[in-house]
Amino acid sequence: MNRENKRKSFEKGYYKNHACKEIFVCKLCGRQVVPEGAGSGHRNHCPNCLTSLHVDIEPGDRASDCGGHMEPVAVWVRKNGEWAIIHRCSRCGQMSSNRIAADDNPMKLMSIAMKPLTAPPFPLERMEEMTRLMGGDGSIG
Repeated sequence: MNRENKRKSFEKGYYKNHACKEIFVCKLCGRQVVPEGAGSGHRNHCPNCLTSLHVDIEPGDRASDCGGHMEPVAVWVRKNGEWAIIHRCSRCGQMSSNRIAADDNPMKLMSIAMKPLTAPPFPLERMEEMTRLMGGDGSIG
């Protein structure tokens, strides 16, 4: 093991201050992930399926023992207009937010953003009834 790999393995918080330039294979979709297209030195999710691994407790510390798949469940827009992905661990349920990368799959991002509109938590057939219950006349259109 060379000196740099030893530092990565044993120095607490190494990835907080050092770019992650490693190429890896996504554990979910099997695509090779390269850091060059991310637009940042801190690649932490697959640009194809947007899945990550639960390896951090705090960003960059690599201190989590969980190792579960972090599934993309939502997107949100930060104050500066930048999009971020909300990930939820399939093993322990912990949630985290990660900024999107320049090469992330735009169709996957949009499908996650549209999910609440395409699969609402109530039947669309009851929209008129719910509008009436809220004090409206119940007509749509």
